[in-house]
Amino acid sequence: MDAELKQFIGKLDTLDFKKMYNDNFFWTWDKTDDELAAVFTVADALRHLRENNISTRIFDSGLGISIFRDNSTRTRFSFASACNLLGLTTQDLDEKKSQIAHGETVRETANMVSFMADVIGIRDDMYIGKGHTYQKTVADAVEQGYRDGILEQKPTLVNLQCDVDHPTQCMADMEEVIHYFGGVENLKGKKLVMSWAYSPSYGKPLSVPQGVIGLMTRFGMDVVLAHPDGYDVMPETEEIARKNAAKSGGSFTKTNNMAEAFEGADIVYPKSWAPFAMMETRTNLYGEGDFEGIDRLEKQMLEHNKEYMDWCCTEKLMKTTNNGKALYLHCLPADIEGVSCERGEVEAPVFNAALDTLYKEASYKPYIIAAMIFLAKEKNPQAVLEKLAARNMPRFFC
Repeated sequence: MDAELKQFIGKLDTLDFKKMYNDNFFWTWDKTDDELAAVFTVADALRHLRENNISTRIFDSGLGISIFRDNSTRTRFSFASACNLLGLTTQDLDEKKSQIAHGETVRETANMVSFMADVIGIRDDMYIGKGHTYQKTVADAVEQGYRDGILEQKPTLVNLQCDVDHPTQCMADMEEVIHYFGGVENLKGKKLVMSWAYSPSYGKPLSVPQGVIGLMTRFGMDVVLAHPDGYDVMPETEEIARKNAAKSGGSFTKTNNMAEAFEGADIVYPKSWAPFAMMETRTNLYGEGDFEGIDRLEKQMLEHNKEYMDWCCTEKLMKTTNNGKALYLHCLPADIEGVSCERGEVEAPVFNAALDTLYKEASYKPYIIAAMIFLAKEKNPQAVLEKLAARNMPRFFC
């Protein structure tokens, strides 16, 4: 076993993450600091093994079920890649092609798709108060099915984005930050800006900015949430950010001035999201089955966004960051001014200069998801990593 893998295993030996075994992953703030550190460490270990052509398969068979109630590219393929990395076959549940369209209950669906499933990944992010509730309902259903002896194993649920948090994305973002600055110990005092930015495309969910402030404030950084008046996130997530910052020795502040926020920043994350009040209205319309009303509201959101077209990550703004070299983050796809849209979240030169970093940031997500599954399914991950390393065989022979 090589020295780098020994370091990962040694790190795990110092952490308490026993409660992650056979558990779900809903929100990052549900997890302890040690549990989050375990995810980062296992993700790095799995990546190290794969890059050294060592199989990371811990399953001989089984399914990874994905349910995407919103569009996805990166997260969809990251989940499939993570499952494949561990030896699972993936199957996407298309609700329009299932009996859900004929009134099948959530409990029935959850059990019917889970007979040989080890993990269920769900994205449900567009309606306030609905996404997490749906994920919890599915998790409770398979838990009951397992207790009743219907299911031979209890599938782990992984939140691939809900209305509250996007843990796989934000932890991939955090992996990039950790590696970029050379370790968690170098993050204290760094200024990170989570800023709203103009988008002409659609009213985006709140879960990324909420997830970012809910996670990044745990590392002693000075986190700033910047947005125009009326684009607040959930008060509950702001309170989580404040508590995290107080505990970690960092800070959490808010501003309605993008230029003020960018001054001296070490990390910037300019991204659009819909106004909270309009998101609540969208949920109410969804509850009433008024989909034409939702379409009208979407147009209103985009018209409202136009009032703040100057909220763009420009070359001029980037020059005001720390030495003009702030790390630019984005969950992708970005609305690139002059490329994908006339006016957008970021100027093309800023985006293009960060392209390699952005792709690397995205590349961490399959390993983060795989680590979440790994820690939920393996009681002694250190021993399993040692066993995987001992195989030392090319992937195509495994």
